[in-house]
Amino acid sequence: MKFTKMHGIGNDYVYVDARNEHEDWPQVARTVSDRHFGIGADGLILIHNSTKADLRMQMFNADGSEGEMCGNGIRCFAKLAIENGITPSLPESITVETLAGTLTVVPQYSGSDVSACTVDMGPPILTPNSVPVALGTNWENQEYVIDYPFNDLGYNLEMSFVSMGNPHAICFIEEPVDQFPLTEIGPQIENHPIFPNKVNFEIVNIIDGSEMKMRVWERGSGITLACGTGACAVAVAARLKGLIGTESTIHLPGGPLHISWDPPGNVFMTGPAEQSFTGEIKLR
Repeated sequence: MKFTKMHGIGNDYVYVDARNEHEDWPQVARTVSDRHFGIGADGLILIHNSTKADLRMQMFNADGSEGEMCGNGIRCFAKLAIENGITPSLPESITVETLAGTLTVVPQYSGSDVSACTVDMGPPILTPNSVPVALGTNWENQEYVIDYPFNDLGYNLEMSFVSMGNPHAICFIEEPVDQFPLTEIGPQIENHPIFPNKVNFEIVNIIDGSEMKMRVWERGSGITLACGTGACAVAVAARLKGLIGTESTIHLPGGPLHISWDPPGNVFMTGPAEQSFTGEIKLR
């Protein structure tokens, strides 16, 4: 099976043109994601034909579970499709069908190469039942939930809940994010029973009114260097809390992403897309 290894600020995936491929994709995701016995990645992303958009993106986490969307992944998806002639030559934009809806990606070019992309991520989903998060009858009719007190794990946290097509729980903390015990707390949050579909967990430091620093525990993959939908969710939660304005730069371990959100409109994410290498792997 031929593949391309790509990353968006360190959030790395194995990409396969699956338009004429038929495999046990959850098992393939587990195989190729293994950093010791496989290629090594945060997951697997597939290119499919679509009847609703230019192309369809299907993504699997490192544990083989299927995810709705990947913000860093869709930028690399667009780069791969454009540079390999799967789309018309040098398009101004492409549309990509995902489980989170059909999204528009606008590439930025350096010659004929795609160096970065801006993605229209759509509007944030904020009502608890739609995120989803099960908080009980006192919360289910709220327009959005910010700073929900969460003390189940012996750690006093205040959580905000946002879906960007996939669920996120966000905590703004005073403690430096680099010192937070994410390896210990992350999997407990991901699998907590209030999250029926599990959850991605972000911890955030506010730097100033336009900059933040975050780390993430991704559902199905663990700690990653970046999460595009997570950065969008963080920007939305920070805006709702009055901590930032419309434009923000979010610094992740792998690098920065620029997020724009003018409520109640769509969220826009801009960041780089890079190819690491290509290869072929024997699956059987």
